[in-house]
Amino acid sequence: MNLAHTRSIAIAAPPETLVELLADGDRLPEWAPDFAAEVRAEGDHWLVGSGEGQFRIRIRSSAELGTVDILSAEDDRTGAFGRVIPNGDGSEFLFTLLFPPDTHGQAIAAQMEVVEGELERVRVLAER
Repeated sequence: MNLAHTRSIAIAAPPETLVELLADGDRLPEWAPDFAAEVRAEGDHWLVGSGEGQFRIRIRSSAELGTVDILSAEDDRTGAFGRVIPNGDGSEFLFTLLFPPDTHGQAIAAQMEVVEGELERVRVLAER
């Protein structure tokens, strides 16, 4: 099994606002610039450009369920899994990444530090 690491953030915006923001592939560079410096729609998928080259993703979302998953176009078990849950007048956004079991702890810590910055950018964008 892979190693799951989750971070969360409270956001003073309704769940619908967050799901709409997160499910919009065009907005990925706004909140996840290290992951998606540039994006382009390509049919049902998105072509994402980053410092690591280009790759294809699929965004699977449900406003009703409060889910937004950013998945590998080739394997929908791989990617980032997001959940938006009501929290009073706002929301709680939970973001989970899966790492191969042999991933070094320092690499995971570095990636999760990037995730924390992304969550903060989501909060700022959603609360505008």
